Amino acid sequence: MPMPPLPVRFEGDPEPLRIDLHMHSTASDGALPPAEVVALCAARGLTHMALTDHDTVAGVAEAAAAAEEKGLVLIAGCELSTQWRGIGIHVVGLLPDGARGPLVEGLAAQAVAREKRAGTIASRMEKVGLADALAKAREQAGSERPLGRPDFARALVAAGLVPDVATAFRKHLGNGKPGDVKALWPGLAEAVGWIVDAGGVAVLAHPLRYSLTRRKRGLLLDDFVAAGGQAAELVSGFQNPDVTRDLARQLQERDLYASQGSDFHFPGGHLAPGSMSPVPRTATLPVWTHPRLAPRLNSGA
Repeated sequence: MPMPPLPVRFEGDPEPLRIDLHMHSTASDGALPPAEVVALCAARGLTHMALTDHDTVAGVAEAAAAAEEKGLVLIAGCELSTQWRGIGIHVVGLLPDGARGPLVEGLAAQAVAREKRAGTIASRMEKVGLADALAKAREQAGSERPLGRPDFARALVAAGLVPDVATAFRKHLGNGKPGDVKALWPGLAEAVGWIVDAGGVAVLAHPLRYSLTRRKRGLLLDDFVAAGGQAAELVSGFQNPDVTRDLARQLQERDLYASQGSDFHFPGGHLAPGSMSPVPRTATLPVWTHPRLAPRLNSGA
């Protein structure tokens, strides 16, 4: 059953916002068209949102039109796939001016990389028993958009090779598994540069989900800051409050802003738009106070 939206609380906030800055649509590997994501956000009481599809802004125009109709404040975004020290790392770009400059070229290159990657994943999934894997994943996608690992996961489920998507990732597609293909992605610093050059805010996505020690997560944050990164997701979905407080300390030590989002992909799961752990009281500044975002996120729809 979907969880209720939770307002975000930061020290100094006069009023907590109902805001979700990490969501996906059918423009990448989400289950709902952009306008339906917006409608669901409105139905759940959100007032501010970002659409952050993987390596594309193709759904933003549709989402923006729907947000205007529903009275929501929407910021354009995307979630870039990158590499850091051989590890796949995601970076959300919050784009008050939309995609422009090197980011446009970068997104085009990412689309090509995704096609090549899909072919590699398909050949590896055929080795675990998914016949005609590329076509089966395309069936699950239901469109000609670039394929992602969730499409192959759903194909594995449909073929009866695994009971659910979570098992597909655990056995075949998650980090370090055969379907985890990241050699084609740009380096972390290059991708951050694309976002910053577009006038956006680069946000390290879900830093607690990577299999990193606290020390190595600190090194990731250091390199991210050195590349021009400005924020990290303090809360992504549901997480332990003690771990969240520790991450907040790491962000404060590096003067990083804090973002948050559900990483919503499909309805019916435990993560609906706005569903995430509450933010513990922290002096970490919320990303919507960043000078590049505040005029947009603090405006009316």
